[in-house]
Amino acid sequence: MLTLDARTDSPIDSGRRPVQEAARQGLLARAAAGAAVGVAPKKRRAGADRRGQFSLLIVRGDGERVLRFNFPRPAVMGVAIALAATVSLTGLLLGDWVKLRELTREAVTFNDQIQQQRVTINTFNRRVAEIRQDVAGWRELQVKIWEPLGPELTPGGRDRAIGGGTPASDRAPVRLSPLEELNLLGESVKDQTNSLRALERLMARAGRILVALPTRWPVRGAVNSEFGMRQSPWSEDREFHSGLDIRAERGTPVYAPAAGTVVHAGTAQDYGTAIVLDHGQDIRSLYGHLSKLNVQPGQRVVRGTIIGYTGNSGRSSGPHLHYEIMVKGQAVNPRAYLWD
Repeated sequence: MLTLDARTDSPIDSGRRPVQEAARQGLLARAAAGAAVGVAPKKRRAGADRRGQFSLLIVRGDGERVLRFNFPRPAVMGVAIALAATVSLTGLLLGDWVKLRELTREAVTFNDQIQQQRVTINTFNRRVAEIRQDVAGWRELQVKIWEPLGPELTPGGRDRAIGGGTPASDRAPVRLSPLEELNLLGESVKDQTNSLRALERLMARAGRILVALPTRWPVRGAVNSEFGMRQSPWSEDREFHSGLDIRAERGTPVYAPAAGTVVHAGTAQDYGTAIVLDHGQDIRSLYGHLSKLNVQPGQRVVRGTIIGYTGNSGRSSGPHLHYEIMVKGQAVNPRAYLWD
């Protein structure tokens, strides 16, 4: 049976084997063709994908690759652009920070300068106010100087017609700026300068008169008898004394109290040996009871010249100097002229 089966089966198996072999060869051919056709597109797609990517390799020192990272090209470009923008913005911010730092330093310097200038301005304002007060004091002093001379000689005294009351004001004093303070100070100084110049001109004209006035004591000593009415030394009656009797030892030098011309040097009745000086401006001075003369008539003397020496000549009760001043021939009190 085994054989039959083997015979009967043998033709069938021999008939199937070629068919199976052909089918197998066709399948292999199709697989080969499909493989050839399928592999090429995959390689092309892999190459295209690799060209659109960027790879980052981390390699060890022996040259073996350790890690590989693939990044899409758009992502890398975006990161690069973002990094460039960040670097540019950082640079701009750094530049602005440097400028801001320089400005901050300059601001600190300017602030210090402003503080110093503010202190200087405040000091200037205080000083200007003090000077204005001093100028006001000068004004009051000049008023006192000009007042005895009368309104005719006072600068602007004839054309300062003013009047009216001063209304009460509740307003607080206005704080002036430095420029306004300086302008007011300049005006005050200008007014005082004009007044001083006028006073200088007056003093220049009056200087000759002042120099001619007998303002110095001819001798130094106590006054035994004043100018005016007194008890007579020789009787119980009262008499008029036309000068000053100044105590002085015999031979004491007598000095000219002002420049003048000797109009008399010799005997003069009750005055004994006497000297008369003419100082100009209708002013004369007399020196009586001298013991010795040191000048002669017509001689010109200056202030401080020794003109004679005290004594007890004439109607006198003891050594002294009779000093007398006459204005337009009228005896006046010598004390009104004695300044020195």
